[in-house]
Amino acid sequence: MGSAVITARAAATFDPVGRSVATARAFVRDTLQGWGYTDVVDDAVVLTSELVTNAVVHAGTAADVLCLRTEDGVRVEVSDHYPEREIPLQSAGLDFAGPDREGGRGLLLCAALASRWGVEYSPTQKHVWFQLDLPARPVGIRSAGPLLPVGLLPVTDERVRVAVVQIDSSGSIAAWNDDATYLFGHTADQVTGKQFTDFTAWPQTPGTNTGIADALRLSRWEGSYGIRAADGRTIQVYGSHLRVRDTEGEPSTVCLLVRDYERAVLQSPVRTPVSDAGTESRTTDPFEVFIGSPAPDDLDGLLQRTVERARDMLDADAAFLLLATDDETELEVRATTGLPSARQRFARVPVEAGTGRYGSARMPAVHEDLDAVPGAVPLLSDTGMRSVVTVPLKVEGRLTGSLGVAAEAAGRYSNEEALRLQFAADRIALAVESARLGELERLRRGSLSFLVEASDLLAGTLDRDQTLALMAQMTVPTLATWCAVYTIADQSSDPYLSYVLHEDEELIDGLKALLSKIAPPDPVPTPGARVWSAPSEAAHQAALRTSMRTIGLGDPGGLGAGIRTTLATAAAVGGETVVLPLVARNRVIGMLTLGKPSDDHFRQEILELAEDLSRRAALALDNARLYSERMAISQSLQRSLLPPGLPDVPNVEIEVIYRAAGEGNEVGGDFYDVFPIRDGAYGFAIGDVCGTGPEAAAVTGLARHALRLLAREGFSGPAVLERLNAAILDEGARSRFLTLLYGELWPQEDGSALLKVVCAGHPLPLRLQQDGTVEAAAEPQPLLGVIDDLELYEQTVTLEPGDVLLCVTDGVTERREGTRMLGDDGLADVLANCTGLTAGAVASRILRAVERFAAEPASDDMAILAMRVPVPQAAG
Repeated sequence: MGSAVITARAAATFDPVGRSVATARAFVRDTLQGWGYTDVVDDAVVLTSELVTNAVVHAGTAADVLCLRTEDGVRVEVSDHYPEREIPLQSAGLDFAGPDREGGRGLLLCAALASRWGVEYSPTQKHVWFQLDLPARPVGIRSAGPLLPVGLLPVTDERVRVAVVQIDSSGSIAAWNDDATYLFGHTADQVTGKQFTDFTAWPQTPGTNTGIADALRLSRWEGSYGIRAADGRTIQVYGSHLRVRDTEGEPSTVCLLVRDYERAVLQSPVRTPVSDAGTESRTTDPFEVFIGSPAPDDLDGLLQRTVERARDMLDADAAFLLLATDDETELEVRATTGLPSARQRFARVPVEAGTGRYGSARMPAVHEDLDAVPGAVPLLSDTGMRSVVTVPLKVEGRLTGSLGVAAEAAGRYSNEEALRLQFAADRIALAVESARLGELERLRRGSLSFLVEASDLLAGTLDRDQTLALMAQMTVPTLATWCAVYTIADQSSDPYLSYVLHEDEELIDGLKALLSKIAPPDPVPTPGARVWSAPSEAAHQAALRTSMRTIGLGDPGGLGAGIRTTLATAAAVGGETVVLPLVARNRVIGMLTLGKPSDDHFRQEILELAEDLSRRAALALDNARLYSERMAISQSLQRSLLPPGLPDVPNVEIEVIYRAAGEGNEVGGDFYDVFPIRDGAYGFAIGDVCGTGPEAAAVTGLARHALRLLAREGFSGPAVLERLNAAILDEGARSRFLTLLYGELWPQEDGSALLKVVCAGHPLPLRLQQDGTVEAAAEPQPLLGVIDDLELYEQTVTLEPGDVLLCVTDGVTERREGTRMLGDDGLADVLANCTGLTAGAVASRILRAVERFAAEPASDDMAILAMRVPVPQAAG
């Protein structure tokens, strides 16, 4: 670049894929616009597009793009990585080929558009560069407009206030000037360090459009949005954003903001190139003439640009654009300028607003004075607008939208203005419809993904409280700003406010307090969303009462904490609020309430998505309710099958540990019992019924109560079990086989204990002696509930002081880890190390050994019964 001083540089590398060409164009455009070199942006983008296409498409390699800024122009360098290319000889000429050939066209364009250009070869790269010089201008003039009469100059307030807000790389407010405080009511101390997005009213749709966070990262951005003021109002502003970096390279964004009706202060003039005299001008697209070039690449940007151009074209005070719903019965406000915030996006008006030609949005209409026909244009009611012209947007004869401009003075528009506006509407209708269909397709894809994820999350829990929390968290902030869930226990109960969530956690308590004071919505089973105005009306009244009290007190310190909270809550629920019924199994089990902040509305696609979500959430909530009821019943039944407590047996320690497997929703088949038979005699039992559930519970109840009854009638152990066996078989098809260890215990005067036991198909009891010896205390016999003629016998065991008798169910001995099993031998080894321990310590050590044997949770119920005869204490 000779002696030119490089004042800035930007570089990027693009992968060898087709979409990299568009990405490279955007990189160069943003870079040069950020540097203020708008005069050469178009040529630079065209040349970069051709050169990057050569690299990533034809050469099939990555492309390196370097932009260098000087005071007089810009140099762009594009390099590829194609080592197999033959290096030309110095004497070889460059063949540009023809303009219709792919190869060589980039160099041909460089020769035609660039001030200077060149090609450099190396064994690993081909390096193409071009220089674009800035057009010469008189010193001190960047751009200028014609002289205008005073009456045609833009209108502003007596003093123009320009808010200057600087946003750091994290999105936090770093600087806030006095004009910003004047316009919005927040002081610098109140906002510094907080996220700028907390104060912006920037409408977003899931899966579509550019958000405020994305806009703040662009090199330059201009447009309209809202700022939430300290008093809860949303103030429409026009903003000009510039991305800068400090001396240490840290990026930030400087935002200049004025009231929307003063946008002329900041708005960049549309640059229209002027061809040289005698030169034939190229054919221009009527769409680009109206919208400007480049056209916004997203629907919201295109609609906002449209209303701004329409307002300026007819010298109007306001403009609006509405899009038709799929059934063409309603129009949805999608872009406005110059109208109060109450006329914001997604408010809906009917297509047929009245009778006659001018009552339909399908035909052009001119109203010279709206005061003479109140309600003719519902969107403009109470806005101060008096004259208006509206025209339809149609594609292939189908109504797709409506474009209108309005003025505060009467008689401003005639059929001539209507024809001009209709001409413009015809130019943009197809582009708007194409962008709308693209947005709708993206929204539908996003909706499907959202519903799939929601279904997975809701199916992953059966806990009622967690289901309520998931319902709210999935809707906020994706679908709504705040959400409340009402539940109905039964048909005779009133709706109960069960969960409240707001995207701003500081407002949750105030919102919950407000909703608690008003009557809940009626539980109407009719599908679909219905508008509920009670929250916004209650919040407005509360804010008004608080304001009146503050005025009456003459608060010299400004707004107190109480009124700030009330105003914030009022702003939070001041927009549209809708209620969707939660219907499951033909019963209304609750309501899902969604809300927007002040003057904001839901779009129809969002309401349809919320309706789909409410159906899934209602079923999940009802499943959680049924599961909770079933689990409560199962746990109650399980407790009824176990003894309420253990009796005190003289000179014998008894400890029982019971662990049910699963989540508690199935009644287990393991049981135990220890009970007095008569003076000096006690019965004990531990058993396992085949299976789980109600059938197993029936056999368990039969066994436990039959054992007590028969033992107290004086029957011996074998006789008790034989009669129980007959009773089980009498159940027929409902019977289940049962393994059972039953015994009788007699404490002796010498400190020992006499036991008589019968082991019917159950894991054998183990006896631990004081010297650490472990042996089986009984012999195996047939289980119960299988054969009729059962002959059993009992065995006598004497527990000496210090001895332990351990009885367990098969959930202990059959504990597995892969192919390993604890088994009887493993249990005996654990028990052998329990000498000298109390019965409670023995049971705890056995349980701990079983749990540590495998990493996975136990899959079977476990019951552990330990009895120990204590060693008498020596006399002191």
